Amino acid sequence: MKCGFVSLVGRPNVGKSTLLNSLLGMKLAITSNVSGTTRNIIQGIYNDDESQIIFVDTPGIHKPTHKLGTLLNKKAYSNTEGVDAILFLIDIAKGFGKGDAFILEKIKNKNIPIFLLLNKVDQIKDKTEILTKISSLKDLYPFTEIIPISAKNNDNCQAIIKSLKKILPETATIYSKDELTNVSTRFIMAEFLREKILELTHDEIPHTVTCYVENYEEDEKVVHIQILIVVERDNIKKIIIGKNGQMLKEIGSKARYEMEKFLGKKVYLETYVKTLKNWRDQEKYFLELGLKDIDE
Repeated sequence: MKCGFVSLVGRPNVGKSTLLNSLLGMKLAITSNVSGTTRNIIQGIYNDDESQIIFVDTPGIHKPTHKLGTLLNKKAYSNTEGVDAILFLIDIAKGFGKGDAFILEKIKNKNIPIFLLLNKVDQIKDKTEILTKISSLKDLYPFTEIIPISAKNNDNCQAIIKSLKKILPETATIYSKDELTNVSTRFIMAEFLREKILELTHDEIPHTVTCYVENYEEDEKVVHIQILIVVERDNIKKIIIGKNGQMLKEIGSKARYEMEKFLGKKVYLETYVKTLKNWRDQEKYFLELGLKDIDE
């Protein structure tokens, strides 16, 4: 059996979480047009008759402006250690920039296979341009392979699985086939709510919002979930709640749909919003919100 760990790395908003969901054939990691949506290290477990591949979705590597950003970079770098391969994603529509070059410098001495994935090829109208870009990028580093993909449309994603099977070690599986991820169901539910906040408020809400499950009770047919939405400023709180609570109601409705689809049960969702000023610079909140330091 081919089995191993594969890390997904790249700048924020290059499509790592979208790719993880496409590879697994299910929604596990939330996606958004807001850069840096992924905060925690999420493992998604792919199984077929020939292999078990543990994909590690990391936060986008970026120049940090607060303690939370520093912690996220630290998490991303740590999860390129001890893996069997790295999937290095770039946004091919935007080209290979300084941020991509910075990441390549960080990972190129790992002495493990590195696959360069050119994501968002669906945004390139002239497909001959893709070949030109591949030709220019192949001299940057001796990548194991350069694979053009569209994670959003699931184009060429199976080529990634096929290529990984060639280089992963022959070994016993690490997880049972019933296990899908390392993160808790509570975490996934909180992330579904955060995704809908980002989706519905667009650019009005900066990267200062997070969600934390305070209570989760489940029986055979119904799941009761209470989620705290944490923001840094009262004006953001007002935007999320909306006039007469309409925005929060719509956010909750769309999040509940995702939750019920994932859990296969009726969900009763209760949400409320709290202001914690400058929580991204206060380490004590990282533990409360599930953002634990990797050195623990």
